[in-house]
Amino acid sequence: MKDYLLSEEDCEFRATVREFLQRELAPRAAAIEEHEDWDCVRAVVRALGQSGYLKLMFKDLYDGPLTAPGLTHATILSEEAAALNYAFETTIATAISCAYPLHRYARPEIKDRYLSGIVNGTEIGAICVTEPNVGSDSAGMSTRIEFDESNQEWVINGFKRYISNASVADTYIVYGISDPAVRAQQGMSAVIVPKETPGLRFPRTYAFMGRRGCVVGEVEFDHCRVPADHLLGQRDEGFRIMLSMFNFERVILGGSGLGVARSAFDIATAHAQQRVSFGQKLGCKQLIWDRIAEMSWRIDAAELLTYRAAKLYDAGTLTPKELMKPASMAKLVSTEIANFCANHTVQILGGDGLTKEYGRAEQIYRDARALTIVGGTSEMVKYLIASRDLPSLKLDL
Repeated sequence: MKDYLLSEEDCEFRATVREFLQRELAPRAAAIEEHEDWDCVRAVVRALGQSGYLKLMFKDLYDGPLTAPGLTHATILSEEAAALNYAFETTIATAISCAYPLHRYARPEIKDRYLSGIVNGTEIGAICVTEPNVGSDSAGMSTRIEFDESNQEWVINGFKRYISNASVADTYIVYGISDPAVRAQQGMSAVIVPKETPGLRFPRTYAFMGRRGCVVGEVEFDHCRVPADHLLGQRDEGFRIMLSMFNFERVILGGSGLGVARSAFDIATAHAQQRVSFGQKLGCKQLIWDRIAEMSWRIDAAELLTYRAAKLYDAGTLTPKELMKPASMAKLVSTEIANFCANHTVQILGGDGLTKEYGRAEQIYRDARALTIVGGTSEMVKYLIASRDLPSLKLDL
């Protein structure tokens, strides 16, 4: 059922993107995985920017052949990139997630200054939300963003961790509490912090089991000062800005999960049709074809949910609150299925699935595990889905 919800133009776009990534990303994917080669990452990001692919979410900036660019096409890009290298896809998805609030909420002169480099591929963006005691419960953050009236500056103090593109990004969108006297949802703000800001430090980067080549680390803000016009939207509007970003991000993660699942499935089906065991091709065994069938229908289900959410977003007929459920479903199902497919692919390959010498199955297995955690855990998005289906109840997290 591939591309059932996509138009002919969408499918042509997919073919073009796939060809582009085969040319630019595929030859560099091994260096990104094996050597965590950031130069390779930056080279592909620049190529994407030069080709206009980082402007897909911004119709006023896009000048390519698509008649109505949007989240559907950004999700296709995400899926195709993740199928080749999920670590690289994380880098560009984070950059686009940074560009999104800049484009929508930054003041015109500030938007021009910080957005152009990201969408042109010459700079990288990052989003700073997670803290040592704050993950899915982002409203409980301790980072403070205070306004210095005398100097007309925002002063940021706090500590963030698990930040994608930390230390390598040029622009950081930082969320923090600007009014501690009220509920966090009513007293949170978002500001732009450029990399050269005094007091901005990067204590360490993390070594993960998967997503090698994606830089993730800590970001510390020690009396960082930025001008008043670096505020996104209005003061204390940060929580609403963050929620709108999360809907966008979760649909993109649906594309990421699809790409990883599809990549695992391709390896499993090829092996099942080639490997001979007890005188028969492996795929002739009921236990194997059962696993292949399970993977196949689950991928179709994930595709339908993901592109339904993307199309709903692009249609612009739903409020952010209404879009929360389909976006959460896309994220939940696609990322869970990516793990399902990665796990069963390794099992189908047996010993070959555990080694680096016999293909990418073990890499995909390690990469997939992050998908059900980043961008809202599976448990959190289930809560968001249920909260829409049980409107008369106040669910207890």
